[in-house]
Amino acid sequence: MFLSCGEALFDFFPSAETDSGFLFDARIGGSPFNVAVGLSRLGRGAALFTGLSSDPLGRRLERTLVDEGVDTTWLVRKQNQTTLALVGLDPSGVPQYTFYGHDTADSSVGEKDLPELPRSVVAIHFGSYSLVVEPTGSSLLRLAVQNHDARLISFDPNPRLNIESDVGRWRRRVEEFSQIADLIKVSEEDLEMLFPGDDIESAMSRWSSRGVQLIVVTRGHDGALVSLRGEHFEAPGSTVEVVDTVGAGDSFQAALLCGLDELGKATKPGIAEVTLDECRKIVDFAVAAAAMTCTRRGADLPRRLDLPNL
Repeated sequence: MFLSCGEALFDFFPSAETDSGFLFDARIGGSPFNVAVGLSRLGRGAALFTGLSSDPLGRRLERTLVDEGVDTTWLVRKQNQTTLALVGLDPSGVPQYTFYGHDTADSSVGEKDLPELPRSVVAIHFGSYSLVVEPTGSSLLRLAVQNHDARLISFDPNPRLNIESDVGRWRRRVEEFSQIADLIKVSEEDLEMLFPGDDIESAMSRWSSRGVQLIVVTRGHDGALVSLRGEHFEAPGSTVEVVDTVGAGDSFQAALLCGLDELGKATKPGIAEVTLDECRKIVDFAVAAAAMTCTRRGADLPRRLDLPNL
């Protein structure tokens, strides 16, 4: 089973302007939430670890997890409110986020909330703004440190500067996770923001030297740059009619983990045995999953039958 750790929230898309204001289309979101749902839709066992509010939005989030077949065993119920994100789209469908919420449920996970995990959890994924808001950020780092010797650790920084504007804080947390992660997926834009002036290859080489087995830098329609234990290659992109790119990175992440699992390599020892040919197939599979998500409104991730065999 995969355990995805991080935020769970609602994305609000302005759908129309009225005389008295706006109408909104509210969609469930949060990068780690999406990854858990994406894994379940791809036929993998998945669970979510997050703080979840007892408010109506929190209850709706939990109901969706149940409906999607995501294990809710490790949800931490909180009285704090649910995080809201206002999403605007630029002309190419790229989202711009404004977050609303202070001391929300997903940012209030303390070390006392950390779970003892059974052996059935073979891989843990961490991502996005929950990594830098406290106390959740330090708690998730502790969970990763406690488990990295026995379980595959997956990491996607997915930074949001309108939650935490200090790039240095993001950079420090990324470098901490690069010491213990087995898989890092990051977008080209996020990498440039985190390490301005560095080229992609230098970041990949630095992380690879620390023991990161698989590093994937996504580049939108241009595909991805990949490092498998220091050996680099490029994966081509896929041309589709883009509605928006919301959830595309999460779909890519879920498909990476699914691909590893389908080949029997989604474990700590397994990822160290992935061949270059297998890696190419897994990344191509992830590109196809992300492209399909871009053809849909919001984070509507594909199901396994929507995608080709590895």
